[in-house]
Amino acid sequence: MTTEERLYKLEGIVEGVMATLPERITSLENRMDLLRQELKGDIAGLRQEFKGEMAALRQEFKGEMAALRQEFKAEMAALEGRLGEQMASLRQELKAEMGSLEGRLGEQMASLRQELKGDMASLRQELKADINTALNRLMLYFSALAVLLALLTLWR
Repeated sequence: MTTEERLYKLEGIVEGVMATLPERITSLENRMDLLRQELKGDIAGLRQEFKGEMAALRQEFKGEMAALRQEFKAEMAALEGRLGEQMASLRQELKAEMGSLEGRLGEQMASLRQELKGDMASLRQELKADINTALNRLMLYFSALAVLLALLTLWR
């Protein structure tokens, strides 16, 4: 095979690479856009789920509080004659129960926050890895193109 034939063959290869490179870049950009949209959707879903769980916890807490208030009022009406020490004891128990509920709610909130932070960090790392992989491939394509162009230049 002559140098000129080799040159034409290499030009064909370069033209083929140049013809498919924009399509591959566009495909890569589309995949990156899809990943971004997926990530946004997942984050929005997590936010909605978190809001829903918080609303449910608030309603449950309100229900429990309302039930405790009704129970307390009924006992107060029935026990008015024997108030004194029993009343102080009931107040202490109620405060302890509320403190316990608040503590558990705070722990659950902290746990949910940590889970959400971990999920977001994990998603962020995955997206970074995908972007880095895509950029590395793009750099390989460009390097191959540069090598081919350098070879073409040397053979002319």
